[in-house]
Amino acid sequence: MAISMTPAAADRVRSFLANRGKGLGLRLGLRTSGCSGMAYVIEFVDDLNDDDELYNIDGVNIIIDAKSFIYLQGIELDFVKEGLNEGFQFNNPNAKGECGCGESFTV
Repeated sequence: MAISMTPAAADRVRSFLANRGKGLGLRLGLRTSGCSGMAYVIEFVDDLNDDDELYNIDGVNIIIDAKSFIYLQGIELDFVKEGLNEGFQFNNPNAKGECGCGESFTV
């Protein structure tokens, strides 16, 4: 499969969507940002765009546009808790490096 999610990430996304009360799924995408060039984008999706691909993983719809897919192929989305911090973690086999603050990455 092109993308995967850990059970913790799938549970968290399901929780977000249930609390929101609507939505088709969650978009994983990229934007130009940071000192390394690219940053991840996560947002709710209510309608698909023409170039979107939809993946259903453990009952969760993940949407990726064709442009971002090139850089996200093989990614694993995880949800981690470390002390008082929690958030999504991207395990991307295409990333060749990250900036010091962790905001952006390069391929």
